[in-house]
Amino acid sequence: MSMNLNDIKIAYFLGIGGIGMSAIARYFNHIGIQVLGYDKTMTPLTQKLSEEGMQIHYTDDLNYLQSLNLDQAKTLVVLTPAVPKDHLEWNWLKQQNFNIQKRSEVLGLLSKAYLTIGIAGTHGKTTTSTLVAHILASSAVKCNAFLGGISSNYQTNLLLHPKADSLPEIEQYTVVEADEFDRSFLTLFPYYSVITSTDADHLDIYGEHSAMEESFLTYANRLVQGGTLFVKYDLAIIKKLEVNFKTYGLQTESQIHAFNIRINEAEHIFDLNLEGRIIKDLDLGIPGMHNIENAVAACAVALLAGVTEEELKFGLKSFKGVKRRFEYIIKEKDQIFIDDYAHHPEELKAILNSVKIMYPNQKLVAAFQPHLFSRTRDFAKGFAKALSLVDHLFLLDIYPARELPIEGVSSAMLLQNITSEHKELVSKEGLVQAVTALKPSLFLTLGAGDIDALVLPIKNGLL
Repeated sequence: MSMNLNDIKIAYFLGIGGIGMSAIARYFNHIGIQVLGYDKTMTPLTQKLSEEGMQIHYTDDLNYLQSLNLDQAKTLVVLTPAVPKDHLEWNWLKQQNFNIQKRSEVLGLLSKAYLTIGIAGTHGKTTTSTLVAHILASSAVKCNAFLGGISSNYQTNLLLHPKADSLPEIEQYTVVEADEFDRSFLTLFPYYSVITSTDADHLDIYGEHSAMEESFLTYANRLVQGGTLFVKYDLAIIKKLEVNFKTYGLQTESQIHAFNIRINEAEHIFDLNLEGRIIKDLDLGIPGMHNIENAVAACAVALLAGVTEEELKFGLKSFKGVKRRFEYIIKEKDQIFIDDYAHHPEELKAILNSVKIMYPNQKLVAAFQPHLFSRTRDFAKGFAKALSLVDHLFLLDIYPARELPIEGVSSAMLLQNITSEHKELVSKEGLVQAVTALKPSLFLTLGAGDIDALVLPIKNGLL
């Protein structure tokens, strides 16, 4: 990047309402940079940004943009890949030779300024990064954090070090979710790093699973000298790593692992073995066996960053999770409603198995909204197998996001290979009515599209 962060006076965000974009916008706003932005839709998040002092508009309006009289030498334009190529404002800014950087490039620039903790993985990265951030923030170590979800502890996707009023003059840790989509994480320079998973995903970008694994390997090897990578025990890339790394997981063969795991409904307690160092009775504030695995990685990073054992125990127990990650919407003795962002077969398998372990005597009812035509096509068998764990499944139409329909790919195609006792296709409008009529004692909404908009109506119908 040709521009030094200290020279920036104005940051103009194209797609400011994205979860990753808004975190950077909040950071710039905090350190005194004027933040302006466009997004196509007003949401609770963009409304919150406006309340925090950012100037946001919702129409692609060239006249409005030109009326701002932006100083080209002092303005940084931050772009999300979701902005269409025919966007008028973007094209005018390009024609006028403004400094335009992708969100990932700006994160890369920030990662050079801090001791960066990068959390990568096709799933698990949002919960793990938010947990690492919470442990550090609630300890004497402190940190900044740019998160890929809204922390339930802090109700934001940005955590700030107490001395983060300007670019750092002292070494500060910054936790960053390292996103593999579009190879975004290859702009980062992590000092500590975690790779939670490398399952096949985003094949519309990578083509082959092997190409995606190669990208993860490249990310892993970007570790800053003197740093440490923590990588899940069974990942194939371990054989090719060229940096200092340690393995973690639930397997005793891992250098760092959980053992003596005790689960009593939502209570998850475990002991931790860090290459022979034993820490007993760690109580995790959120449920799920997959989250114990995430917690093992978070513990390893936090302890290496200087957190004490007592601070670690407090951070784990007080962690409330991330919005839409195993989030309890209703938690009563006779009524459980959980909402989760799961949109990959491995994520679905993890949460569904965890719920079945926690509530073994309950009939499991779930609604799933597939995300992307290409992902549904590429992992149809995996989706069918995972969703067959559900006793009664409501399946919504595919959420297209950035894609056009693909011939022959539909929710009906998926449904025919699911072996659940009860399964049916429903519309979004029909789902609320169907769930309200059924009144299941154990119900999940699952998916990364707009199924979250149905959570409140369903909750109101169940209560």
